[in-house]
Amino acid sequence: MTRGYLALVLHAHLPYVRHPEHEHFLEEQWFFEAMTGTYIPLVHVFEGLRRDGVDFRLTVSLSPPLVAMMRDALLLGRYARQLDRLAELGDHEVDRTRGDGTFHPLAHMYRDRVGAIRDTFRRYEGNIPRALRGFQDAGQLEIITCNATHMFLPLADRNWAVCHAQIELAAREHERHFGRRPRGMWLAECGYFRGVDELLRDSGIRYFFVDTHGLLFADRRPAYGVYAPVYCPTGVAAFGRDVESSKQVWSAQEGYPGAGVYRDFYRDIGYDLDLDYIRPYVHPDGIRHDTGFKYYRITDRHTPLHRKAPYDPHAAWECAAEHAGNFLSNRERQIEFLAGKMDRPPIVVAPYDAELFGHWWFEGPMFLDFLFRKLQYDQDSVAPITPSEYLARHPENQVATPCASSWGYKGYAEVWLNGANDWLYRHVHKMGERMVELAHRHPDAQGLRRRALNQAARELLLAQASDWPFIMKTGTTTPYAVGRVCDHVNRFNALYDGVLARKINEPWLRELEERDNLFPDLDFRIYTR
Repeated sequence: MTRGYLALVLHAHLPYVRHPEHEHFLEEQWFFEAMTGTYIPLVHVFEGLRRDGVDFRLTVSLSPPLVAMMRDALLLGRYARQLDRLAELGDHEVDRTRGDGTFHPLAHMYRDRVGAIRDTFRRYEGNIPRALRGFQDAGQLEIITCNATHMFLPLADRNWAVCHAQIELAAREHERHFGRRPRGMWLAECGYFRGVDELLRDSGIRYFFVDTHGLLFADRRPAYGVYAPVYCPTGVAAFGRDVESSKQVWSAQEGYPGAGVYRDFYRDIGYDLDLDYIRPYVHPDGIRHDTGFKYYRITDRHTPLHRKAPYDPHAAWECAAEHAGNFLSNRERQIEFLAGKMDRPPIVVAPYDAELFGHWWFEGPMFLDFLFRKLQYDQDSVAPITPSEYLARHPENQVATPCASSWGYKGYAEVWLNGANDWLYRHVHKMGERMVELAHRHPDAQGLRRRALNQAARELLLAQASDWPFIMKTGTTTPYAVGRVCDHVNRFNALYDGVLARKINEPWLRELEERDNLFPDLDFRIYTR
């Protein structure tokens, strides 16, 4: 008998990186690697579960920039060519390692894997959102959205028109791609502050997620902690993250992905092999990057890269099955305890970044596959569920307003506002004010002026992405993030000045429209709220 529910949530997002002005652009690899490492392997898992009659449930939030890149002809063409190069590399690796009993089977594994990924990409004609929509329509996936460009809304300077545009535009884009309005929304970085739920309600959103403390420190103490949703006074439901289930997967010290038998992420032949050999498969300028061909295991988190032991996929698969069983066993005990203290079945909400599964943790998709099979066949006390299904079964819940919060370090926005990135907000706030001004001053704009206003809105949206302050904080590709913010600020300001002066450079505007082409149906009047 079902005693409680497990709601697995994967948040899928990448910043909008598309550079038609360059034939090869290194940061576009982020998208290509995510497609190969996570999104297509997840489709394989879902197809296998459906084929075998496993009645799985999973919630996936797909951000509008990620979906746009998944449907962009330029990026898809470049990705298809990359898959062809990786297939060629697989053939060469099989030849290079012939006679090596340790690495030859691994080369075969990667060649077969690339072939399967390429076959799936071609079978869906490059349209991975269409593949995911099929599972949505079958009731197995609940696909939700994220605010338009993953802006961290608590730092919007309470510009409600800007926040409304981020939420409503995302809902419209989701409907365009998936045939219906999203029921839920992942607020970027779980960033919530009082009043956002009013905008969610106005856009037809029924629920969102907050981190644990966002719910526990609500204005009324939640009777069931994070194990039941609360309704904001607006009627929009807030679900809280369960710490215990998250820690088992997320924690670098205690989480499953750190097991020594799992594949090491950082050791890659793109760095290990001679440049003359690997050059056709990395950046043409000779800049090395990951190829996905990784022959070593973690071994131990204190072991230096050059001392890593060879990867054994069979040992890793057995470990993934064991970890899936352990995760489920822990949820059974957790739910058994909670069910005895609640007047309704508890729901354990376990949200993760989607790219953890496959890209960072190679065995992650396999873990999910084992977990859903064990949920169906190995027990009957825990059932997978989506937030919408839970609300339909249990429509009466406590009313409370979560506290302002985020996930990430310390839980209160410090990652996105600190000495490394605080300079950008004065510019983004001024852009937001000016966009609202333009929308109110020119509601009936047509022709060239309308195009300029729509493009100004795109530049604002792209500058608002939380990815840029995050990168500045972590110090990974800081020059690129700084450059992106500055480019969008400068383009917006030039468009603003051109609209006011009635002097718009049409060839330059056309170039911007072709380069920063996110949200093709955008109407700048969304900022007149």
